[in-house]
Amino acid sequence: MHIWHEKCVSNHKFSVMKYLLIIAFLGLSTSTYAQDNDISLNWLTNVEEAQKISKKTNKPILLYFTGSDWCSPCKLLKKDFFDSDEFRKKSAEFVLVMIDYPRRTDIITPEQFAYNKSIVAKLNRSRTFPKLLILNHNGKAQDEISGYSSLRDTSNHFAFLNRNI
Repeated sequence: MHIWHEKCVSNHKFSVMKYLLIIAFLGLSTSTYAQDNDISLNWLTNVEEAQKISKKTNKPILLYFTGSDWCSPCKLLKKDFFDSDEFRKKSAEFVLVMIDYPRRTDIITPEQFAYNKSIVAKLNRSRTFPKLLILNHNGKAQDEISGYSSLRDTSNHFAFLNRNI
């Protein structure tokens, strides 16, 4: 009976240790995730609002046209460029605006879609996705870059940002 009791105690200790290890792992995962997302990007969805902020702060507007649910190059650019630490640092130099042109109707409100459609008609007549524009506080286009290669080279996009800071 003594041996059986030692086995039970030993198994119980192992179960408790396994449980504590799982809790510790989850805690570390959560804190790492929170650290990775410390710098959140403040993407506006209204060009006129961005113009007001741009005028007050004297920062150029970085306008990003995306098709978030259908545009493969847009998805890659988000992952490789916009989600990078380098972009997060440089983003402080701009007023950020994202104009999403999704195919699914549940991603943005009908009002936002109508607004985005009007901005695409006005500032992205070629309907190129992804496309980045630099606007001044009056909404006048100063520079642009469009597309993203499957080679996943972001150097042209960072050069675009650097020449417009």
